Formats: sequence, C-alpha cells, structure tokens
Amino acid sequence: MEAHAEDLRTVSGDGQLARRVKEDYRSAPIDGATRALLDFAVMVTRDATKVTPRDLDALRAQGFCDEDILDAVEIIGFFNYYARMADALGVEPEPHWVEG
Repeated sequence: MEAHAEDLRTVSGDGQLARRVKEDYRSAPIDGATRALLDFAVMVTRDATKVTPRDLDALRAQGFCDEDILDAVEIIGFFNYYARMADALGVEPEPHWVEG
C-alpha cells in the first residue's frame, strides 16, 4: 500500500490527498469517475462474481469505455494476485516505503 500511496504523492504532488485516499478513499476529495473506479476495484477484489452489467454501465456513465474497463479489471486482478503472493510468502515492504 505504501508504494501506491507514494506513486499518488508523486503523480499528484499532493501528500495530503495520498494520505486521505490511503486512509479512506470514500472521504477523499476525488472526482466521480475516480470514485466509481475505486468502488469497482473494491467490488472486484471482494467478490468479482457480484459484478453485474449495471456496474459496468455505471463505469461507462462516468466516461470509461470497454477497453478502459478491461484494463482496470486486468490491473485489479494483477494487484490482487501480487498482494496475495507477497502476503503468503511473508514479503515485507522495502524500508524506504514504510512511513516512520
């Protein structure tokens, strides 16, 4: 999670935003499309079988095309795979990613 927060800090130039998104993206000052995509990522992570055509339509309504949605699902799946693999193997974050 720290690496992702650091990426957001770097891209946005806003450490406060990165902290708020990390703590609870639902209360962070983000746009509707970003919020919809993060909600979708949570849904896919928790139980991808619960995704319905209505959920995909909600993303399309926020401006995402089918290719964007496919990209998102692939990235969500990859990060879920990687996190589970690291957790199962006991991989610790590199020291420079851990906040002091």
